[in-house]
Amino acid sequence: MRKMEFMISLGPLLLESPFILAPMAGITDSPFRRMMKRRKAAMVVSELISATGVHYTCKHTLEMFDFHTEEHPVGIQLFGADCDYLCKAAQHAEEKGADFIDLNLGCSVPKVVKKGGGAALACNIDKLAHILSSLVKAVHIPVSIKIRTGWDETRRNAIDIVKLAADAGIAWVAVHGRTSVQAYTGVADWDFIKEIKDKSPLPIIGNGDITTAEKAMQRLKESGVDAVMIGRACAHNPFIFEQSFHLWQGESYSPSMQDYLKLLQEHRVCIEEEYTPGRALVFSKKFLCGYTSGFSGSRKFRDDAFHTEDMDLLWKNAFEFFESRSWENR
Repeated sequence: MRKMEFMISLGPLLLESPFILAPMAGITDSPFRRMMKRRKAAMVVSELISATGVHYTCKHTLEMFDFHTEEHPVGIQLFGADCDYLCKAAQHAEEKGADFIDLNLGCSVPKVVKKGGGAALACNIDKLAHILSSLVKAVHIPVSIKIRTGWDETRRNAIDIVKLAADAGIAWVAVHGRTSVQAYTGVADWDFIKEIKDKSPLPIIGNGDITTAEKAMQRLKESGVDAVMIGRACAHNPFIFEQSFHLWQGESYSPSMQDYLKLLQEHRVCIEEEYTPGRALVFSKKFLCGYTSGFSGSRKFRDDAFHTEDMDLLWKNAFEFFESRSWENR
């Protein structure tokens, strides 16, 4: 099959492929974003960041705006319900060099929703309209939103929100195919994502249950979305973007032992650059347990990792784990 050489357009941004890293709390920190960018993620997005935390100059919150030059194009995802706080946070992201701002309108975690942010803001249409138009005016970079299909099955208002977003000047919309009430239960409704795309004046990114490269290609073709956003699967298969890219190009790719060893070498360096020793150990355990998931012996590795407090030993065990595979794919 002939290789695809065209670029994917999202507003003013041009991407090398239609496969984007989803924002995930506790996962998409800068070291992980760098790992995925090196492995063909076309665009990356930060963890969700509190606009209120920016207003009160919370040290940890402000640190979450940091990123490496190799992450471009990179977006900063914000959440909150105060228009002034959100605009101030968006301006801070722009000053830091972010390529776009993404407003989270899908998070249904109680501590976010009870303050009117995330999915709750998507239910308050008048307030949302004001915030979106204000955000667009506050910065000179694109503003996008990430939404669910609705609050629940009786209030699926995604199509209305997309139209409202278009009127406000939003550049594109990412849609997770579940309702807010569903969280991650049930299955993502890609038929509804297709309906949203068919009726949308804006580029649409589809998200939800993209577990393999084959599934990414299937959803891209069947729904007609402009791009697909891959989330939880990449924490277990860090090569899913590379596999998707090759499949999109009419090729195939399976990671080798050397690919995994190179990933481990790179990720350890980035983690130790980013965090204090204590935090580096915590993050190392989390990502290594994800990378080994699905391989034979992964449960023992996780158990051993949980009881390991020595950074060198933890990574030594990880290298030995992949070197001892004979070589297997999941």
